[in-house]
Amino acid sequence: MKKRWILNFLLLCVVAGLVAFLYLRPKHVVQQDATYEISNYKLSDFNAISVEFPAKAAVTFEKVKGYWRLTAPYQTRADQLSVERILSIIAAKTQNKIISTDLEKFGLKNPSIRLKLFRDKNNSEEFLFGTHNPVTEEQYVAYKNAIYLLPNSYAESASTQVIEMIDKSPLKPTEKVIGFDFSHLEQWEESGLNIGMVDGKWHVSIAKAKPQQNDLNEWLDYSWVHAYAKSVELYTPDRKATYPSFEVKLADGSKVHFDKIQESPELLLARPDEGIEYHFDAEGGFNMLNPPINLPK
Repeated sequence: MKKRWILNFLLLCVVAGLVAFLYLRPKHVVQQDATYEISNYKLSDFNAISVEFPAKAAVTFEKVKGYWRLTAPYQTRADQLSVERILSIIAAKTQNKIISTDLEKFGLKNPSIRLKLFRDKNNSEEFLFGTHNPVTEEQYVAYKNAIYLLPNSYAESASTQVIEMIDKSPLKPTEKVIGFDFSHLEQWEESGLNIGMVDGKWHVSIAKAKPQQNDLNEWLDYSWVHAYAKSVELYTPDRKATYPSFEVKLADGSKVHFDKIQESPELLLARPDEGIEYHFDAEGGFNMLNPPINLPK
């Protein structure tokens, strides 16, 4: 009995010692890689952008009444998401930060892109894009007094073809639609189709039509408010050419004129006031010009 008690006491001492060792031993600090934030700015801090290249014209943007416009080499509405992708560099993070004055070593003495973000005319942030790291395939980007390794996506966003940075929506985000005059399109010329919203309800000029309010609301939302062209191109009206046309009526009393350049195999709509031609697929284009007014067969 005494021997068993001694054995239990020894085992208790061993366990207590092990617990004390585990508790009192030096703690190993796990060193995590440092993460560097490029800047503390927000997208809303900037109101102008300049993307400069060594061998081609600069691309510039300006925020007007809360929306970005392309100001060079063309003057037109900009695709808002494309501009935000350019600005997103201010929120970039990286684990690679280099302090060096040898810009040539990183291809930054003659950068492939010089990106300037303006808070106002006298205050701007400048980013220089250099060569790529052969191991990580990331790009060296200089900002202020440091060089960072960043994914290629930032340079790709800044160097997107200008035509792709034009807004592909046929309507401005500030344009509130209250009606359409389709009477100068071939399929509606005889009936003189006009549709409009009065006191929150749609009215159709064709007496036989039996429009459903929900159908027309969905048509406006899907086919116009949230319609985006497959592609766009610059458009210069030909004074010698006459195209079928229609007008979109706006809440402020103004109208937007569209020329229908082509209907098949894709719909081509041109907006002369903005100098843009929009390309829509055949099905989407058909829906745009043929509202669901529920005519009897």
